[in-house]
Amino acid sequence: MPKFKELDNKVSIVDQLQTNEDGSVVLINVFTIDPSDEEALLASWSHDADFMKAQPGYISTQLHKGIGGSSTFINYAIWESVESFRDAFTNPEFQKRIAQYPDSAVAAPHLFKKLAVKGHCVD
Repeated sequence: MPKFKELDNKVSIVDQLQTNEDGSVVLINVFTIDPSDEEALLASWSHDADFMKAQPGYISTQLHKGIGGSSTFINYAIWESVESFRDAFTNPEFQKRIAQYPDSAVAAPHLFKKLAVKGHCVD
């Protein structure tokens, strides 16, 4: 099972799961692993992704790997709402699946909302 680390020391993922924000949310989950556990991480992540993509409110996901020999990965997943992500994340089946991650895995999940910045980003 991965160890969990917070990306924000003031607002935890648990705090975020209790909110009722309107609209879609983006999950950013930063994984760090021992380099020898890369295959195990990819297998576990793929197993999780199969479950998540079948859940109501799931939109998409993409896994990224750091370059230059990095053993840091980022999962970027879009959900219709905090509620839909919360329901999937707290589902007992998903909780069983995350226990299969390699022991060296550290996960740092956090939820974000897309922002509009005039001249740069659309809402």
